[in-house]
Order: sequence, then C-alpha cells, then structure tokens
Amino acid sequence: MLLTVDATNRFDERVALRAMFEARKRVFVDLLKWDVPVLDGRFEIDQFDREHARYIVLMEDADIHLGSARLLPATRPGILDSLYPELCEEPLPSGDAVFEITRFCISPDGTAERRRAIRNELVVALAQYALAAGIESYTGVAELGWSRQILAFGWECRLLGPPQRVGKATLGAIRIDITPDIVERLAANGVRVSAGDASPTAQAA
Repeated sequence: MLLTVDATNRFDERVALRAMFEARKRVFVDLLKWDVPVLDGRFEIDQFDREHARYIVLMEDADIHLGSARLLPATRPGILDSLYPELCEEPLPSGDAVFEITRFCISPDGTAERRRAIRNELVVALAQYALAAGIESYTGVAELGWSRQILAFGWECRLLGPPQRVGKATLGAIRIDITPDIVERLAANGVRVSAGDASPTAQAA
C-alpha cells in the first residue's frame, strides 16, 4: 500500500506515520548513528516534521513500514538551505513547485533484492507524485554512495556543487528536474515497479 500524506489526511494516516517514525529511528539512529532527535526513545522526529511536510509511505498491511520519504516545500526552511548551504555553488531552485526530498528510508529487514525493489517503488512513486502535484524540481542532500546511485537512475539530475566532507560523511547537494518522460527514463535504467511489487497509490491533495 502506497500512501501520500499531508496536512489534509495526517490524522487519518497516523498509524502509518507512527510506523514510519519508528523505522526512521531504527535506520538513521540505530544503524547509521546519526545525531538527530528521538522522541520517547522510539521515534525519529525533527523540527521539519511539521504540518507543511508531505510524506510518501510504502506500507505492508496497515502498520508495517517498508519505505518512505519526506518532502519539504522550498518556500520554507529545509535541510539543505538551513544546515548545508555550503554544498551549493549556485542558488537553490525556489518557488511553490520545488520540494526537497529528505529522510529517504528503506526498512533494513528482508533481502537485498527486496530492499532494492522497495527503493525502486519509492523512487517511481516520487516521480509520479511530482507529475501529479505539479512539482518541477526536487532537491536533496545525500552521502556520496547514495548520491552516485541517484545520479545513475536516468532522470534529469545533477550535483549543485562538488561533494564535501562534513563530519564523518561526504555529502553532495542534488537537483532533480521533473520531465514529462521521467518515469520512462527511470524504467530504461532499471528503476521500475515489477508486477509483483506494484501497490495502489492513495493520492492526497
């Protein structure tokens, strides 16, 4: 089940969001050792998880999180402009049609093949959501290994500046421009949803 959640249906999808915040704690705090806030010892929730945030959440049944991503509007402070502006050598894209992809999270459970399938479904869902919602560009911050994967997906994507060492990680700022053929371009590079993994999408305004 693939959900899109925003301020209009956040209360209705509170079970899915709870599972997502728990999964984010497992991945970003327990596994990756990020120094980020944890609520009640169970939920990774930061200052950007406010009413303006949107979420793409892939669930198995009603309460089992598989993967998710958070979208932050460029009209408000985000992770890239607030925390890592030094990664950009040019002005960030701005406006109502620009969103930042943050907290891209895949459950660590299951095989590598299954996690790759979840990753692909989530990436395709982000592309489809952009087309449906009139989003023209995504931005994001990614560690070097993940940023190389993102650049290789086949969509219109580039770095906004050279990767830099920040603490223990090498980070890069990324811009993804949404083109009408973005889903086809992803599929041509192997980023597609197989018939067995396809999930219905609940769209939110």
